[in-house]
Amino acid sequence: MGVGDDATETDLLVIGSGPGGYVAAIRGAQLGLDTTLVEKDAYGGACLNRGCIPSKAFIHAADVAHEAATAEELGVHADPTVDMQRMQEWKSGVVHQLTRGVEKLSKANGVSLIEGTAKFADAHTARVVRNGERAETETVEFDNAILATGSQPVQIPGFDFGDDPVLSSSQLLQLESVPDRLVVVGAGYIGMELSTMLAKLGTDVTVVEMLDDVLPTYEADVKRIVRKRAEALGIDFHFGEGATDWEETADGVTVSTETEAGDVSRYEGDAVLVAVGRQPVTDTVNLDAVGVTPDTDGFVQTDDHARTDAEHVFAVGDVAGEPMLAHKASAEGVVAAAVAAGESATLDQQAIPAAVFTDPEIATVGLTEAEAAEAGFDPVVGEMPLRASGRALTMGESDGFVRIVAAADSETVLGGQLVGPNASEVVAEVALAVEMSATLEDVAETVHTHPTLTEAVMEAAENARGQAVHTLNR
Repeated sequence: MGVGDDATETDLLVIGSGPGGYVAAIRGAQLGLDTTLVEKDAYGGACLNRGCIPSKAFIHAADVAHEAATAEELGVHADPTVDMQRMQEWKSGVVHQLTRGVEKLSKANGVSLIEGTAKFADAHTARVVRNGERAETETVEFDNAILATGSQPVQIPGFDFGDDPVLSSSQLLQLESVPDRLVVVGAGYIGMELSTMLAKLGTDVTVVEMLDDVLPTYEADVKRIVRKRAEALGIDFHFGEGATDWEETADGVTVSTETEAGDVSRYEGDAVLVAVGRQPVTDTVNLDAVGVTPDTDGFVQTDDHARTDAEHVFAVGDVAGEPMLAHKASAEGVVAAAVAAGESATLDQQAIPAAVFTDPEIATVGLTEAEAAEAGFDPVVGEMPLRASGRALTMGESDGFVRIVAAADSETVLGGQLVGPNASEVVAEVALAVEMSATLEDVAETVHTHPTLTEAVMEAAENARGQAVHTLNR
């Protein structure tokens, strides 16, 4: 302990207050642990402040503007004006409400909060430099620790986020005006979400991607619908090209790309968004002091109980590896806190859904047909096209489908893939089916409200059994 240090003893130290950290801290306190939560920036972490919440707020606002401007077929004629500064104020209000909620909930559950940067000193001690001009140091002695330091945008050579025309996803979400032109490097989920959002707000978007298609981890028929819709919005895609350099011009910025064959292209914009993924933040906490070593990609390896190589140290969320999803982080946080409290808890990775908030949305959970076959199942597949869904048609959103994958012998639901409006919401039903080992019959015989999008889940289950009424059986 340094001279003049304050000293704190705690049962559970949680470093980072994102969706993994604050959930772990609250659950730890609920289970009777004296819990201390350290946050160096803002409560809620990157998700609430710079990622999930602000991006979805902007995506919703862009959808409202776009739907109003393109609803002539419905008999609605409008010419909306986008006030980006007002939109920022509204988004900031949403973020503030949620982050304040995290702080209040933590305190109400008895969690001790420290605003500062934590670094391990030895196996059971951390030093925290408090935020503020004086930067006072506090020593925290702990029995168990949960690492929830999250992730940050990946930079690529030659594209420094410190340069004004080069934007990370976080920086783009702080813009006070809508750019006229934007070059986007990366067609993964972050690049596609933000490209779609900006295109709806009137930006001329050019996307360059090293691979041969958008959203590389998704099935071809899933991403084809999203890419086609994006192209209809005016997004210009260039595949098989890697961004190599950029230069400022009198009108903005020019981004240079190169193919494997050495062909060079140049694209102009007002700025360039680099959205090639996220990387874990582990370099700030001195993991060596607790005997934990990240892998070659910087992730901290954990078991099914969220434990690291050090028995008393847990890792949750993005820092613990793929899938890098906020709700996966929260689930891991619950497990880690329970295990730290001496309870038996295990994370089931199979029933964790994923969603991409493009237009239309994509959502998946469990196994695809190919993955099920590879895992040794004889898969049966059922599908309901949204062009046969009354609710989808009344929304003017008939592109997409709901697909269910099950084991042919037992009819146990193994997974699902959804493309369409509100897919991120509808997938919860399929996720529940996977979690409960429900059968196709269970889903098919559950009476669904009409007309709704969730009816498509029921119809897909019936289709897999050869009993669909509202679509042709496979």
